Amino acid sequence: MITELEAIIISNYSIQNVVASANLGIELDLTELALNLNGAEYEPETFPGLIFRLKEPKTATLLFRSGKLVCTGATNLEQVNKAVKTVVACIRKAGVKVNGVPPVQVQNIVASADLGQPVNLSSVVITLGLDRVEYESEVFPGLVYRLTDPKVVILLFGSGKLVCTGAKVPEDVEAAVNNIKNELRAENLLL
Repeated sequence: MITELEAIIISNYSIQNVVASANLGIELDLTELALNLNGAEYEPETFPGLIFRLKEPKTATLLFRSGKLVCTGATNLEQVNKAVKTVVACIRKAGVKVNGVPPVQVQNIVASADLGQPVNLSSVVITLGLDRVEYESEVFPGLVYRLTDPKVVILLFGSGKLVCTGAKVPEDVEAAVNNIKNELRAENLLL
């Protein structure tokens, strides 16, 4: 039986990056935008998108000719929405007619957590089986654990620290961290 305090400790994680996309619904002249957006970077021979960085919230938005954009660097959903609104306002200020603010769709949430103690990764592989994990210590120091519910990937390190990637909502991160900790506890791989 997990106490209330343990439940709080189990779900302790930190979102490091939220990647989200949106579609402005119009074609963009990236060369013109690069001239009119202060600090924009556009080198089409290197990368097909325009990179537009904001200081607040600290994010980078990739704008493509198709009108699609990808926002990265936010640490929560509020920052993503604020960044997209700010980018749209800057595009309008640059003379481009954009109708409304497009809906934002989260593509990936990357979060980190600490299980609070070292983990013997070889024991985890033996206990959980090769159908669920990948571990080649000579190639990468972490164990790759693919969960099906929620559908995320956990990189688990011997220190007990982990990285969760592939989540679409913060609740998926919390569920994944809880699931792996509870599973390792059930197999006596954690105290």
